[in-house]
Amino acid sequence: MNQAAAKTPTEIRQLRARHPEMRERDFARIHSISEGELVAAEVGRSAIRLEPSVPTLLNGLPACGEVMALTRNESAVHEKIGPYERVSVGQRAATVLGEQIDLRIFPSRWAFGFAVEKKNDDGSVRRSMQFFDQQGMAVHKVHARPATNMEAWNALVDNLRHAEQVDTITTTPLEPVAAKGEPAGVSQLRERWSLMTDTHQFFGMLNELNLKRLDALEMVGEDYAFQLDHGAIAKLFNDAATEQLPIMAFAGNHGCIQIHGGPITNVKTMGPWLNVMDETFHLHFRLDQAAHVWAVRKPTSDGHVTSVEVYDAQRELIIQFFGKRQEGQDERTGWRTLVEQLPLFSQTNAA
Repeated sequence: MNQAAAKTPTEIRQLRARHPEMRERDFARIHSISEGELVAAEVGRSAIRLEPSVPTLLNGLPACGEVMALTRNESAVHEKIGPYERVSVGQRAATVLGEQIDLRIFPSRWAFGFAVEKKNDDGSVRRSMQFFDQQGMAVHKVHARPATNMEAWNALVDNLRHAEQVDTITTTPLEPVAAKGEPAGVSQLRERWSLMTDTHQFFGMLNELNLKRLDALEMVGEDYAFQLDHGAIAKLFNDAATEQLPIMAFAGNHGCIQIHGGPITNVKTMGPWLNVMDETFHLHFRLDQAAHVWAVRKPTSDGHVTSVEVYDAQRELIIQFFGKRQEGQDERTGWRTLVEQLPLFSQTNAA
């Protein structure tokens, strides 16, 4: 944030009191603060500062039972309802591999945490634990539900409680990643791409070839990646819902990726938002912020795997879709057919 224009916690609270109905992320953007600073301003009132300890959080959440996990970026909000199960915490990454809540977490990106209580109009209280990166951007949130074990929830909040209950945080801008050298050419990319045996090798391949994700899709050739029309996004959702085709939807940020695996049913568009409103899965996606849509084929030892990837105007990945499959099995014919029938990009449509 611009330090010359920095707002004090008192100023933030006064502004917030004038606009209580505004969504936190929208309020923060309009008032040139981070969402983390907005939440921090309530410490000692409706918020408790927490240690951003991924091991303590993940090891304590299973006892809480049913909760709602929320992970988002600027264009997609991914919500899953269920328990945190099959938790594993490593040095560089942590996973939650439950039937409902499926996460890939990168703890080094977690910088701030808060337990937040908000009163509803009917007097009830909404409780959440919210975690932010060094820029004050939300990386992951956990919301209590009516079925949540609140004794375990409160014990976890106590275990995470920060020794310093201050109502300010010091954010730092994201440092640009320095170029590592010349990017690889088309022939190198195609050779390495053809040798993949697992989709998880893709990120490492890009790193070694010094290529950004969307640049690689644009270079590699239409046998491996082809651009889709913007209308392919809504068609994918609607076709998957109509056919009750189990899909995987990956959305998140550099601190957490959240995954839905299964069919989708209740798809609705409201203004720029395309929404899935199912019993245990909610997705809210800004169609107007989708600038590039690609279908991608990656070779694996089980045959090629097809994904649909959506990028914003800054060429950052917003969300990915796959057909749900078991490791060791070829991908579903229904998913592959669905993707191959999506409308292709054309310069005429773009104009």
